[in-house]
Amino acid sequence: MQQLTIDLPENLSAALTTPGKDLSRAAFEAIALESYRERKLSTAQLRQLLGFETRYELDGFLKEHEVWLEYSESDLEQDRETHRRLGF
Repeated sequence: MQQLTIDLPENLSAALTTPGKDLSRAAFEAIALESYRERKLSTAQLRQLLGFETRYELDGFLKEHEVWLEYSESDLEQDRETHRRLGF
């Protein structure tokens, strides 16, 4: 495990997070979100990294941060085939 330390002036650290939210968690989430946007992390990796137990929790987190899931036509076809196999 690696650790990162950032020294910020007090007036700037207050501007970088919302009241009641831990600044180190906010910074961690920002780095994780940017890595997901750049496709360096998969959805499953992001969920694990952020400690969400379910995909539903991750979907809510992504929506809250206006990050939309990548869902291609190929993904749709794969989901359709899965539904057909399962009898839906």
